[in-house]
Amino acid sequence: MRFLASFEICKFGNKFGKFGTHNKFGTHKNLFKNTKALSAFCTKLVGELNHHEVITMTRARQGLIDLNATPYYHVISRCVRRAFLCGEDRYSGKNFDHRRGWLLERVKTLSRVFAIDIAAYAIMSNHYHLVLRVNREVALSWTMDDVIERWYRLYNGCTLVDLYLNGKVKDRSTLNKVEEIAEQWRGRLFDISWFMRNLNETIARAANKEDNCKGRYWEGRYKSQALLDEAALLSCMMYVDLNPVRAGVCDNLKDSDFTSIQERIRQVKPNQPKGENSTIGQPHSLLPFASSQQEHSIPFTLKDYLELADWSGRSLRNDKRGFIKGSEPKILKSLGIEEELWVECVKNFSRHYGNFAGGEFALRACANDHHRHWYKGVG
Repeated sequence: MRFLASFEICKFGNKFGKFGTHNKFGTHKNLFKNTKALSAFCTKLVGELNHHEVITMTRARQGLIDLNATPYYHVISRCVRRAFLCGEDRYSGKNFDHRRGWLLERVKTLSRVFAIDIAAYAIMSNHYHLVLRVNREVALSWTMDDVIERWYRLYNGCTLVDLYLNGKVKDRSTLNKVEEIAEQWRGRLFDISWFMRNLNETIARAANKEDNCKGRYWEGRYKSQALLDEAALLSCMMYVDLNPVRAGVCDNLKDSDFTSIQERIRQVKPNQPKGENSTIGQPHSLLPFASSQQEHSIPFTLKDYLELADWSGRSLRNDKRGFIKGSEPKILKSLGIEEELWVECVKNFSRHYGNFAGGEFALRACANDHHRHWYKGVG
């Protein structure tokens, strides 16, 4: 990144006017002779670097997770060196598919403890995708005892809280300290970083124990994308659910193992209610589909989503049996999304956006709130 920054400095230096001659390292020999010119140059340089997103440091997670902008987030985590540590390893001949079961079970366990719901998931051989909804309002409604009970399902807690649970805390100052600790835990119980930390650490420890080895299991910290509007949420969920189909692992949605859409399809009953507010027959471990008026749900009907998923899966391959060109699903019409743009987005969702995903208006508004010029995806 240092070489990139040096290149950009030279490029923008030439753009805004030369303040001296370049030496072999690409810097200006006489740059400091004109303080006023230097100040103007630096101001313009910083603005241009921000505009072109030439950033030399990784952004802090607190700048990427903004619950005031959206509760929905797409997170991705990959195995170290993208090795096949969760599936069929063609080099060693070993099969690690059972680890995908570990991962799915742990995700659902954490969802029951944290105020974080699962909208979609896809667990592949060397990485996984989750679409999560953070339910901050629910976490804030918990009593102190609720918070402590949830925290103790995952962690050991502390001595002071143990005394409180045993009824041995009488004075107000100690109780205040317990309340302070509980509030810290409450914040962590709707924090995606703590959710992912527990998930990845648990799986890494279990896998290393099974392999009788030490070292990294995941290649780095997880990547996240904020989903700023309904179109971004829908396209990201579809991108996640169609991952095995797009990768050529399977030919249809029913055979796409370890995906949320396979779990939803298996729960559908032939004679279940079809009203748009119905959540009957939907998996309890997943955030349900319902109308936009219903709280704590995905703002689409399950029938429309499954129809769109089937159409999108066939559209990824025009030669696939059953593909009907021009039969645009109802949900795309209601959101005003063109067919070609939708298919391209489902194919390459992660490439279209950076840490924030949404329409142009949503991206510009979010960038403005974060004091940035723009976010990738605006165009």
